[in-house]
Amino acid sequence: MKISNSILFWILQALGWGVPTMINASAKYNNPSLSGLYVIAETTLIIFSGILASSLLRVFLKQRISFMKFNKKEWVHILLGYFGASILYVSLLFLAIPLNNALNVASKPLSAIVFISSAINGFLFIFFWLTLYLSIKLTRQYRSNQIKNLQLETAVKDSELNTLKGQINPHFMFNSLNNIRGLMLEDVEKSRDMITRLSEMLRYSLTKDKVDTIALKEELEMVGNYIELSKIQLEDRLRFSSQIDEKLLNVEIPPMIIQMLIENAIKHGISNLRNGGNINLSVSESKRQLVITVSNSGLMTENKSTTKVGLDNIKKRLALLYEDEASFFLKAENNTVVATIKLPL
Repeated sequence: MKISNSILFWILQALGWGVPTMINASAKYNNPSLSGLYVIAETTLIIFSGILASSLLRVFLKQRISFMKFNKKEWVHILLGYFGASILYVSLLFLAIPLNNALNVASKPLSAIVFISSAINGFLFIFFWLTLYLSIKLTRQYRSNQIKNLQLETAVKDSELNTLKGQINPHFMFNSLNNIRGLMLEDVEKSRDMITRLSEMLRYSLTKDKVDTIALKEELEMVGNYIELSKIQLEDRLRFSSQIDEKLLNVEIPPMIIQMLIENAIKHGISNLRNGGNINLSVSESKRQLVITVSNSGLMTENKSTTKVGLDNIKKRLALLYEDEASFFLKAENNTVVATIKLPL
């Protein structure tokens, strides 16, 4: 039976504070100068103080520390939590003084040396607890990262297949070649340019599908080639515009993400409209996020055999690469479909 993390934590808390304290109590119990009632009360106090201080420290660390990345801020919070928990633990232990006076009448008053040694021991106990806790958390985080990396590698392989299906699509290739062949009869120079663009697309798909990120400007070049090749067939029915913040051109993004959005907008939006429509690409920065927006004329389709595979591919890649720091959503408003991707900067 699998034990939850919460239950496992409390089991370890009980054992970690209980076992050594009980061993120490058994040794004190045979001391004639200490009453049995005092030993029981002191043992209970030590266990309670240790569990309370370390549990509060755990809550503080979970709220303040990101175990995925350690920087100066993380270590400052760890030190603050450590000293706070240690002071609380030692302060609670000093309640043993009135217990000693009330239940140990025959014993001598506790000396300053005993107070200091107790405080040092208290700080050491919390330090050992903190070291063990961080070791366990970091080890589990490392294993979790290994699993995610394996999942990412698998997803990248799946993504490569889906990307090849989307970019070296037989229909798109045949249509582009046929359109270029027809264009040769009208404009040889433009036909040469279209052949160059098509070859660049093929080279891009073969060389960039094995990397996690590329510069935004490289992706935009790919998008430009795709738009121009699509215009051979759609002509004036396809009206494309873009607003790109030039300061973001070197920002790294997942390859083929924007191209897949543009392809989806053309295939399931513009091509289905008799008079064509508009596609607008916007790339900007907002609240330390890269915001990519592709809007196109048309209505959102629910046909699972068309858009869902490509869009699910985008969601999966973003989730594995950025976890909760990236988002992707699609919405329809005023006969316009808007796709928005937000990536951390």
